Amino acid sequence: MASQEADRQTVTGWVGWVWFGGIMLVTLGLFQGFQGLVALIDDEFTTAIGDRLIVVDLTTWGWVHVAMGALLVIAGAGVLAGALWGRILGSAIAALSILAQLPILPVYPIWALVVIALDAIVIYALIVHGAEASAV
Repeated sequence: MASQEADRQTVTGWVGWVWFGGIMLVTLGLFQGFQGLVALIDDEFTTAIGDRLIVVDLTTWGWVHVAMGALLVIAGAGVLAGALWGRILGSAIAALSILAQLPILPVYPIWALVVIALDAIVIYALIVHGAEASAV
């Protein structure tokens, strides 16, 4: 029992990755919320991909992003508090965030790739080094 408690209290420099992950969850949540608000404000979006013109009603898409952004901010707060539920929720929502960026990849490739890369780094930080945050 004492060795388990001693192992739990061991914190390495990798805990910085978990703090980074928590802060990035909050930041990515704000990004997703902003993206959702933009979709709600301009809910008729027209774009040209190749020789095709695509017109999409983005109201539902906007609400999905606003909800996802709120969940990311809540998960980030949980991670920063050292809660296990924050790491689980953060990893799951970050994975869904990656999937949510795939449809807009042809339209906004730089934005989507940045969000996908940050989500992947957050998932890595929370899964590999997440237990260290609860020891702090």
